[in-house]
Amino acid sequence: MSQVILEVKNLKKHFPIKKGIISYKQVGTVKAVDDISFTLEKGETLGLVGESGCGKSTTGRCILRLLEPTAGQIIFNGQDITKLDKSKMRLLRKDIQIIFQDPYASLNPRLTVGDMIAEPMRNFKIGTKKTQEKRVRELLEIVGLSAYHASRYPHEFSGGQRQRIGIARALSVDPQLIVCDEPVSALDVSIQAQVINLLKDLQKEFNLTLLFIAHDLSVVKHISDRVAVMYLGKIVELANYKNLYREPMHPYSQALLSAIPIPNPKLKKSRIILEGDVPSPTNPPSGCNFHTRCPKATDICKVESPVLKEKKVSHLVACHNLDN
Repeated sequence: MSQVILEVKNLKKHFPIKKGIISYKQVGTVKAVDDISFTLEKGETLGLVGESGCGKSTTGRCILRLLEPTAGQIIFNGQDITKLDKSKMRLLRKDIQIIFQDPYASLNPRLTVGDMIAEPMRNFKIGTKKTQEKRVRELLEIVGLSAYHASRYPHEFSGGQRQRIGIARALSVDPQLIVCDEPVSALDVSIQAQVINLLKDLQKEFNLTLLFIAHDLSVVKHISDRVAVMYLGKIVELANYKNLYREPMHPYSQALLSAIPIPNPKLKKSRIILEGDVPSPTNPPSGCNFHTRCPKATDICKVESPVLKEKKVSHLVACHNLDN
């Protein structure tokens, strides 16, 4: 029987916009994440995709409470972590880790690789110094590096190797859930495949649950069990990856998938070109956020925001006009 390890309910993250010199007043709000809900089962990978600025990374950081949610619930193993104080949240971080997007900025240039991987174990008082050093060597081998790399510094490694070090650091405290915040977007295509294959192997070996954030749908396809598509702070479609890629139902998902290049120059593919620009999250459109660019938009789309509903078995879509 499947076990839900993470449940996000009506999550919102709004950033205030303040201006002024003498009187510093709030003049607006950036609705980065605007009322989203989803679940993650133990051992599952959920891909979270969308254009830059749609709220993907903000969602991931709210789940770890690196950013404090404006509203909503984040329930991890039956416990609402939004209600935990700092000391209890600090203890919980052992079970929820993150792999950052930039493998160059996420590693401390003053620490050796061994110290960086051992640091989380020291923070949570896991094992002795001897067992920590042994664990560091084991993790380096697991992620495709060598034990002797422990004495080296980050500047001595390539981008792909640095990301492997970041993965080893996240694994050092045996987490249950890892938020992968665009972990391959800064890497070459050939290295992307290696890192994705590594994550898939590690997931099986350690029974990990992954939230995989990316803007490249071709990358997400190879690692995800389910995929959630975000647009301007909202989830517009959520489905099994096979169903989503075979039969996308939301017009935005259809446009995104049509942009994936085919590795065959002889095959022609019809591309859906969306008109206009992505609206500002400081002043999103009324009704459906996507109606200003949607080729299927009708009058109801301008006034009523669609609810994410199950249109087919385990296939949720937020759209008024799926039959048009």
